[in-house]
Amino acid sequence: MRPLAVIGNVNVDLILGPAVPWPKAGTEIIVDHDELRVGGQAGNSALVWQALGVDFQIAANVGDDQFGRWLVEEFGARAQKWPVSPQGTTLSVGITHPDGERTFFTTRGHLPRFSLADVLAVLEGKKLAGGWALLGGAFLTDDLTADYPAFFDWADTHGIAVALDTGWPMQGWTAANREAVRGWLSRCTLALFNEIETTTLTGRDDVAEAALALRAGMRKEALVVVKRGPDGALAIGADGAVVRAPAPRVDVVDTIGAGDVFNAAFLAALARGQALAECLAAGVETASRAISTRPRSYGGPLPSEEPTA
Repeated sequence: MRPLAVIGNVNVDLILGPAVPWPKAGTEIIVDHDELRVGGQAGNSALVWQALGVDFQIAANVGDDQFGRWLVEEFGARAQKWPVSPQGTTLSVGITHPDGERTFFTTRGHLPRFSLADVLAVLEGKKLAGGWALLGGAFLTDDLTADYPAFFDWADTHGIAVALDTGWPMQGWTAANREAVRGWLSRCTLALFNEIETTTLTGRDDVAEAALALRAGMRKEALVVVKRGPDGALAIGADGAVVRAPAPRVDVVDTIGAGDVFNAAFLAALARGQALAECLAAGVETASRAISTRPRSYGGPLPSEEPTA
């Protein structure tokens, strides 16, 4: 199995809901569910790999408070080298709605100060050689994002393929944001975007055409994956062929982090050398399980690749 790492935003999520109707200012409503859990694109994906029994490295930072200490405890030995930023830990309050969708309120917190130096202080490039690095939270990790060119150079030096999921930009898909993402994708081997991000980023309504347009600006061996929620996922392989995977029908409980769950399961299958269709199916099935279970479940550990005696 190829080595795996995830790099980016780890923060705290406080989930409350479901809320309906949205309360008026100055009022209070009672909700049925609350949950404090690890969040952020990198954090969500790392939780999946932990549940699947996949070995990985994770580079992140935390704030200098009780939430930061809690995040380090949640990841144990993998987090012992995480830098501590003097800011408070980033907190996202997610309000869920009866249809499974959500609304977020997020503080800036420690994430903007996550830097390339922080990444290199944690990751062991030699151990990741020939592997995959999942890069997330681009529009939240200001210091690291400014040094993306140097990060891509470091990855190339070690033969590490980069998978990119930027998340939604807070300013929207402005011309500057689209140009920046196209530049990042030119250095990546895998794009992991949802349908709205893909069509908005490219200005094309047809999702397959939009995926092809993304891939045109990437490396010749690159893959583009588009996450489509209840419609499953599609991918454009290195040969330009379109591969699709349907999603099972499930009773949605909570969609928070669904795309991050998909990313982790897809990459775990890809790192094991599975075919593109199998990787898509793994991502869709794991994300579908996650959004339909409480407490959240990702399935059991993957079968060991070690030969049995």
